[in-house]
Amino acid sequence: MVFQKFNLFLQDSSAQIIHYSFIFDGICSIIQLIMKEGYHSKQRNQQIRRYCQTLELKNDPKLIEEYKFWHKNENRWPEIPAGILEVGILDMEIYINENRLFMIVETVPEFDWDLAFTKLATLNRQAEWEEFMSKFQLTKPGATSSEKWTLMERIFNL
Repeated sequence: MVFQKFNLFLQDSSAQIIHYSFIFDGICSIIQLIMKEGYHSKQRNQQIRRYCQTLELKNDPKLIEEYKFWHKNENRWPEIPAGILEVGILDMEIYINENRLFMIVETVPEFDWDLAFTKLATLNRQAEWEEFMSKFQLTKPGATSSEKWTLMERIFNL
């Protein structure tokens, strides 16, 4: 009798796992389709300067999901995008592949990278945000945003 109940439990559990696996595979397929359609970019009637950066997250799926949670529009602290805009950044996007992040920063042509990020580090809640984010990132404790993210060299342009 106990064996029969355990066997039924295993059958139900494996069916549940297969069901969840099927749902997960479906969600992954949808995400792949969305990514292949690309992302819309803002049209600007002015020259811009673009910077690209990279950063690695700790290779922990739970931490990565939490990192993504805190970067959604409805969850991020309002002071963070306000500070980014205040220093002259026009647009910023972050993309992820496994635990590697890729950031695109668009600015006005006369943007001074060092001056802007020195100022950003002093603005409301920015240091607190960087400290909070550091638990997800492969960085040194107490590092500022400009110390965490590595600027990338462009090697191809069409």
